Amino acid sequence: MSLTAKVLIALVAGVALGLALGGNESALATTALSVLQPVGTLFVNAIRMTVIPLVMSSLVAGVTAAPDARAVGRLGARAMVLFVIVLTMASALGVLAGGPLLGSLTLDPAAVDALRASAAGAGAAAGEQAKSVPTIGQWLVALVPSNPIRAAVDGAMLPLIVFSITFGLALLRVAAARRAAVVRVVEGVMDASLVLVRAILDWAPLGVFALAVPLAATMGLDALRAIGGYIVIVCGLCVVFVAVVLYPAAVVLGRVPLARFARAALPAQSIAFSSRSSLAALPALLESVRETLRLPPTIGSVLIPLSATLFRTGAGIGQTVGVLFVARLYGVDLDASQLLGITVTSVVTSFSVPGIPGGSIIVMVPVLLGAGIPVEGLGVLLGADTIPDMFRTTTNVTGTLAASVILARGEDAIADPTA
Repeated sequence: MSLTAKVLIALVAGVALGLALGGNESALATTALSVLQPVGTLFVNAIRMTVIPLVMSSLVAGVTAAPDARAVGRLGARAMVLFVIVLTMASALGVLAGGPLLGSLTLDPAAVDALRASAAGAGAAAGEQAKSVPTIGQWLVALVPSNPIRAAVDGAMLPLIVFSITFGLALLRVAAARRAAVVRVVEGVMDASLVLVRAILDWAPLGVFALAVPLAATMGLDALRAIGGYIVIVCGLCVVFVAVVLYPAAVVLGRVPLARFARAALPAQSIAFSSRSSLAALPALLESVRETLRLPPTIGSVLIPLSATLFRTGAGIGQTVGVLFVARLYGVDLDASQLLGITVTSVVTSFSVPGIPGGSIIVMVPVLLGAGIPVEGLGVLLGADTIPDMFRTTTNVTGTLAASVILARGEDAIADPTA
């Protein structure tokens, strides 16, 4: 049985068992959850352990292996154009479809009052946490790390990517003999990291199962009752965008057979769904790009780390629908110009979403403020974010893989199109 099938079975089994254990206070259920939760955490930590050495070595090796520095620049420019186009489509879907769907929901006035009251404290805390989200100027300054080692310690991926790319470009100007010595070391680190990643991914079925059980037990079916309409709309639009936009784009523009793309995406999707972290799925994405899709080396070494850090397709849908829901909750009417502003602001802020569970909720503050919507409403979204975040993160990694096969058409020919 393939690893993909094992991971899918483990995910389904974990969700089923978690739902069965939810609310069960027996000693057996408590023991099972207490054992599985640290196992899932260990699996995520093991994956995260490989991210920084793998990303840095892949980027440096990819840049130095490129025909010239301009090839990396062209790939980056094409990627940013594609990211903006896809994010705009996702945000537009959230506004155009989310608005009417939310308008069809029947909200009980008493339930609305209760949600507002419960959101006050959490919304204020979210507002304070959002103050740490950088402005555009701060974000641009932070792109260049004053201390790359400190950036690695803090897990600041985007500054590390900038450093790694510029370091690789600098190596291209070093004498060939000395450059070769450094590149051999970097490639050795990359190869060792890949060996470690493959060993960890062999345990993916167990890790995904261990993550899914406590997650499903915690969220339970009762979580769908209070604001189930909002949750269903966000999750449904994410599924629609993946099925109607991302998969067809990969097949038509990337010229990859549907079955092959779906097989390549499933391991990363399963990890993203259960961990709610795009970065946790990064090693699985790299493995799929290299082994299943066999894309050009620059895609795996340069584009995937860049995309996993910047390109969060699900945030475009999640932010717009979330803002529209809070506006409905607080009785704020939005005109066409405000809806356009929400779409544009969602695209811009999605590039600064932190790679943590619920990160896209925190960066909604500028979107809410720009539309004149009470920030306190974030408390409602944070309380209901577990399930939507699972779908948003899965949409993120699917978008990254779709972008990879599309942009690969402009790179070298795929190594083995019949694989």
